[in-house]
Amino acid sequence: MTVHLRAHHLLCMLTYSGKGYSKAFVHNFDRLVQRIGAGEAIELLAGPDDVCAPIAGNAEEHCHCASVIERDRLAGSDLAPLVGVALAPGASLVLTAPLLARLRAAFATGRIRRACEGCPWHAMCTEVAKNGDDGTALLQCP
Repeated sequence: MTVHLRAHHLLCMLTYSGKGYSKAFVHNFDRLVQRIGAGEAIELLAGPDDVCAPIAGNAEEHCHCASVIERDRLAGSDLAPLVGVALAPGASLVLTAPLLARLRAAFATGRIRRACEGCPWHAMCTEVAKNGDDGTALLQCP
């Protein structure tokens, strides 16, 4: 199996701590984080992905709006040097413990957060990032 993510959700999973838009959203994101933490491959998509699934019917306009597409572009651009591959739709990667540590360190310093500007979760993610991985759902990777 493969987890399908849009590029900016690679950033979201770094500080995801069990909060979200609805109970269904949280339950779904919890499952996705478990799969990624177990070593399941991630494939990048353009547009709504596995994270969006529980809210896609209610947020169809949001998932396709220009600002969200720009978040994906910025996230892909910022993350590519750390991941080692171009992060365009169709790209595939497996999150490892060393890669997760590099991404979290870069996120905490703000180096890969251009896509986060204007996001309603920005303040919460900033607070979580200050505490390292304490309280995050994605605690381990192979």
